[in-house]
Amino acid sequence: MTPWPPITPRTSLTSSPPSRSTGRSSGSLPSWYGQGLIADIGCGPGHVANYLHGFGVPVVGIDLSPAMVSAARRLHPALTFQAGSMLALDVEGGAWAGIVAFYSIIHLPSEAVPRALAEFYRALRPGGRLLLSYHIGDEVRHFAEWWGQAVDLDFHFFATDDVVRWLEAVGFVVEARVEREPYIPKEVATQRGYLLARKPVE
Repeated sequence: MTPWPPITPRTSLTSSPPSRSTGRSSGSLPSWYGQGLIADIGCGPGHVANYLHGFGVPVVGIDLSPAMVSAARRLHPALTFQAGSMLALDVEGGAWAGIVAFYSIIHLPSEAVPRALAEFYRALRPGGRLLLSYHIGDEVRHFAEWWGQAVDLDFHFFATDDVVRWLEAVGFVVEARVEREPYIPKEVATQRGYLLARKPVE
């Protein structure tokens, strides 16, 4: 199993501008977190799901890697984690109140991202929201070695305007967009993008 980078929920969720813009700095999570089940897509070892769980948010973690799902279950036995693909979510339409997908679409080539976003849209209930993050750029970084382990990984960077266009094309309304510089030395030196999007109420 490829080790996970030491990026903590605090770094990702509470110290960044998107967190402040969604209300975390006031000591409370935004109201839409409390309206039903939230899916953490690309959950890895479950750190984001566990962070949300700590606030009483009902959450399920989903990751393509069975090894990551096993690690998440071991680290957070009180939570539910499932193996699954963001390109074909095993859930009925309208099942989730929200989706958090932190640095998940970076594992997809650009031509596959709209399909994933369409699946997110299908899985959300009307009025549900998606919080999405990614690395900004137009490059693909390939890793053959990571944290001392042999891997075969591509990390895809995206322009914010492209991601907004893909979101809107599948029906989302983009409510907020933030771009920020990395927190050196805690993060890799890449610019980060965050988008908050809503599935309209029909």
